[in-house]
Parts: sequence; structure tokens; C-alpha cells
Amino acid sequence: MAFASVRSSTLLGVQGKAVDVEIHVGMGLPGFTIVGQPDEACRESRDRVRAALLSCDLPWPNRRITVNLATTVHERKGGAGLDVAIAIGLLIVQEMLPHEVAKRYAFIAELGLDGTLRPVAGVVPLVAAIDDRIVVVANECEREARIAARNEVVCAQTLAHLVQCLVGESAWTPAPIRTVVNVALPSIDMKDVRGQAAARHALEIAAAGAHHLLFVGPPGAGKSMLAQRIGGILPALTDAEAVATTIVHSAAQIPLPAAGIITLPPFRAPHHSTSLVAMVGGGAITMRPGEISLATNGVLFLDELGEFAPTVLDALRQPLEDGVVRLARAKSSITMPAKFLLLAATNPCPCGEGMPGVCVCDDSAKKRYLRRFSGPLLDRFDLRVAVSRPHVDELLADTPAESSAAVAQRVLRVREIAMLRSGCLNSDLSSDLLDEFAPLTTAAAALLRYHLEKGRLSGRGYHRIRRVARTIADLHDAVGHGGDHIDEAHVATALALRVGVHPQLSGDRQ
Repeated sequence: MAFASVRSSTLLGVQGKAVDVEIHVGMGLPGFTIVGQPDEACRESRDRVRAALLSCDLPWPNRRITVNLATTVHERKGGAGLDVAIAIGLLIVQEMLPHEVAKRYAFIAELGLDGTLRPVAGVVPLVAAIDDRIVVVANECEREARIAARNEVVCAQTLAHLVQCLVGESAWTPAPIRTVVNVALPSIDMKDVRGQAAARHALEIAAAGAHHLLFVGPPGAGKSMLAQRIGGILPALTDAEAVATTIVHSAAQIPLPAAGIITLPPFRAPHHSTSLVAMVGGGAITMRPGEISLATNGVLFLDELGEFAPTVLDALRQPLEDGVVRLARAKSSITMPAKFLLLAATNPCPCGEGMPGVCVCDDSAKKRYLRRFSGPLLDRFDLRVAVSRPHVDELLADTPAESSAAVAQRVLRVREIAMLRSGCLNSDLSSDLLDEFAPLTTAAAALLRYHLEKGRLSGRGYHRIRRVARTIADLHDAVGHGGDHIDEAHVATALALRVGVHPQLSGDRQ
């Protein structure tokens, strides 16, 4: 029989898609053609596969060869990871391997010219796309492949060794012995921060409820220092979050930790010169995840927010609401995860001081600077906190501040309370869930009504204040002083942490 169909997979964004590599060898002038919208790397498979077969003393059919990449999606596909599937298909049509091999196994690996199986980028989502076969990968990919595998994963060293394993003449390469890898916790600690009680409290609230936070203050106030320490107070990822985060990083070709899976929330801090495509993802040929997807289940920290291009900042608005980013191009359309905690820091003006009598910026410079912050973007920050330089006595105090470990215990407790109560973190509470799980006292409702009537809160801001107040109440509950209802003090604190910034940077009218 001159036809064979071998299962493999290709990468679209951060998702793997199963591909049936159909091989047909028939009459005609010798040639090799790949159809099915292959990319450049896949079109080059002919030379790699031919050299690998001949290097391993395996036959190459001197006939007309047609390869079709059959999938359920009409997108450009391919990659060097289809090499082994093409080689196995050619061996099946030449009756060097039985047809049962194609029904039992799937193959994801690149071929070297000497016949070695080489690793491919994004092996975690590629393997996750195969749900009905044993997956064959290169030795170097075995650890990552097992993270999301739905079936057994085996590995081989060379194409010749793979053929021997498939016909039962040799054993699969054994999995390497696993050693226990202790994940290193962040070395920086909250106890290094002197003073800044309000900013520390806001950071704890942001971590406990996954609320977006903006620090505004002069240079040297400690904005970046505080933001960089959020990793030490966030809890470890759940199993589902760890797998989802690892899939995104694998698809972006970012090296994984020694344990093979990401267990701590990622912390992404792109430079302010980052382009729009680098932030949201995409690309001309390959649709790759951007910084907002790489921060999934973690933190995206934008230092010097005022230096980012306005188009880049406004592109964050939709992912902040939906938790995903939808990219549409002329020939492809994909959806990538973008569920992250946004943490930002900025100066109040170009010179950084912002205080009358100290600021040296003229009105035109201030207006240009403030135009970078659109009202809709600022409205999506649950917390906006002014950070001033600490007092000399606070800087020189001998008593250390509270450590990250102590804060992390309260954060973990609040998250556990929220998950047991509503099944989600407080930042994800819908308006209906707010009425059920965050009921307001009469005084609290009156206070919010007053701010709405004065035009100091938008509809979005109203719900964000209630979510933050729910987290503040849970923090009190974590130390034994909370309750089911949201009282006036909780709402007042949430309002103070939202509008207590430089008036020119506030999305709510004062």
C-alpha cells in the first residue's frame, strides 16, 4: 500500500493542534511535495528527512512523494517537529514498518542530518494535543513532555533506534532518574522596605485579592522596590495553574526551571521600549505569546508607566477585562491566555517631583506626559496609591519591618477564604456574586452612593471598590476581626486607596 497517515501536532499560538501527516508514494517523476499550508521549516523537511534516512541505512523511495498536513483548522502549520512523522510515514509505505505503528504512536521531534532526534520548541502544548496515542519525543524533551501528556511518553535517540523500538528489537530509552529540586524562593524580602505603611498595605491587598495596583510617586520613594517583592507574598500555583503557565512558557520557547514545571507565579517586567506586538503577542509568520500571556497566573510589572507608548498601554484594557487576548490576522486568528495581576509604577510628572515649588515641568510637558494615561486604563486599576519618600527616622530605624513570610500567610488565608466562599478570587466576583458574597451595610451603601452621585466613581469603579472592600474585610477576618458584611470602614479604606494619588493621574474626579 502506497499510503500512510501518521499523527503529529503543530503549534498555533500557545495551543497544540493535532495533525495527520498523510504520505502518498506513487508513479511519476521522483519528487517531494508538501501541501496543507506548510511553513518554511516544514518545506525544508525533505532534505532533513532524506539525509536522516540515508544516514541510518534506511531506504528513501525514488518515486513521486506527496505529503499532506491534514487538520481541522485551515491555518498555516508545520515546523520541524513533523520530521519524524514524515520519516515514519515513508517507512510504512515502503513496508519497513507495520501500519499498526501509525495507529498506536504519535511523533513529535526534529531530525538531524545524522538521524538523531532533536528537541522542538513548545513541546508541552504539542504533546497536550495528542490524546489517543503514545507520544514519541526526543530525549531532551522527555521531562517537559510528561507535564501535559494525556498518555504515555517514550523517547528515542536516533531514527534507527526508533525503528528498532517500534518493531520490538530494542528497548525505549529509559526515563532519567528524577532528583528532588527545591524551588528557590525569592531572596528579596518585604522586611527590607522601610516605612511606606500605606503602600505595603495596598500591596498586600493586591496580592490577596488579585487587584491591579498603581504606585505614583517621586524617584527614590521605593515604588519598584515594593513591586519586586510581591513574588514573596504570593502563594504557589495550583496544579492546573502550573500546567497552564508552563504551556505558555514552553510555546514561547522560554527555558523551563530545573523541576520541569513552573510552580511559582511568573513575574514579568518588560522595558518601557517594548513594542505592541511584544506586549500582546502575534507576529508576521509565527503567532507567539507576548508579555501579557507570559505573565498568566502571575504579575506583569510596568515600571516607568509614563514612558510606555500610549498604544501599548491601551492595548492592555481588553485583556484586563476578559483575561484573554484575541489576535486576528489576515490568515489566522488565535486566543491566548492573559489572566494576570497588573502592577505599575510611575512618576507624577516628567521631572518626577510633582510638588508645587519643587516641580520644574511646564504646563505643556505635563500635558504631554498625562496624555499617555487614558482614563479607561486608569479606571481599571483597583488601587492607586501615592508613594512619598520615607522619613529619615524610618530609613534609619533599627527595628526591621514585617517579613514577606508573615504577609504571605495572611495572603494565603484570604485566598483560601475567597475560594471556599465563592470559588474564585475577589477580583473575579461578578455583580451578582458581589450582592451574594459582599453585601453592604446601610452606611457602606450610602457612602458609595454619595461618591457615585458626585461623579467620583464610574460604574466599573463602583464594582472594583466593592471587590477591594471584600478583600479588606477578608484580611480582617484572617486575623479574627472580620465579618460577612462590608461595612463603612472597609469601603472608606478602599476609596482612600483608589483616589489617594496625584489628582492629575486620577481617573475619578476629585
